[in-house]
Amino acid sequence: MKTRGIKIAPGVEIGGGGRLLLIAGPCVIESARQCHTLAARLKTIAAEAGLPFVFKASFDKANRSSVDSYRGPGLGKGLAILAEVRARHGVAILTDIHETSQAEPAAEVADVLQIPAFLCRQTDLIQAAARTGRVVNLKKGQFLAPEDMAHAVEKVLAAGGRKIILTERGTWFGYHNLVVDMRSLAILRGLGWPVVFDATHSVQLPGAAGKASGGQREFVPLLARAAAAAGIDGLFLEVAINPATAKSDAANSLPLRELPALLRIVERVRSAAREARP
Repeated sequence: MKTRGIKIAPGVEIGGGGRLLLIAGPCVIESARQCHTLAARLKTIAAEAGLPFVFKASFDKANRSSVDSYRGPGLGKGLAILAEVRARHGVAILTDIHETSQAEPAAEVADVLQIPAFLCRQTDLIQAAARTGRVVNLKKGQFLAPEDMAHAVEKVLAAGGRKIILTERGTWFGYHNLVVDMRSLAILRGLGWPVVFDATHSVQLPGAAGKASGGQREFVPLLARAAAAAGIDGLFLEVAINPATAKSDAANSLPLRELPALLRIVERVRSAAREARP
């Protein structure tokens, strides 16, 4: 099934049977230097792979495991850094919002406003994002059946939004574990909007490290290949030059050096799967 084509920024689109969209960046903004370095390298990697690219980073991670966990620089400083990244590197920007008051200022900088998985039922937040006119990326809650995301889509449409992306990031499976039901990708595509697979959060082990989440990054390539075969319009990856030193999601972030090879494999699998469909 071909999903709607959504224009994110000049030269950057998702869905409509087009190229795979790469959404990648650090989990959280740690410094301006970190973001500029990653944005430049990710843009080059995406260009070499022939893929449209959106840089993602959070100015605030409001759902960390512990009150002591690093959350980011905050709204003002974080958006200023993302604005610099957008201007200097010419990349589209995705960032998440947690409160309705963040929608308008974030929309001045970001091309895509992301609704975190834990907040995918928050009507006011979803509709505040929709009213900005930006693309809204709805991450499916870990607690939600994929078909129930139709209600989140309806909330965007009711607020006048017409640019929607749906992202799968795994479902609760007992304590400290997530599982990806590949049927979910087909069900989400059945709603008609572009579907993204978040390969790095899907290998997260929430709360497994005590005051932080654990993860199994060794399974990122396996799940990314499976999702490409199942049919996706975009791939979401949190990356780091040295994941061990990342201040958030260290255990499930992909080392930047592994990204080019992964994209080549994912593209081959996706192409083969599309050719094999009747």
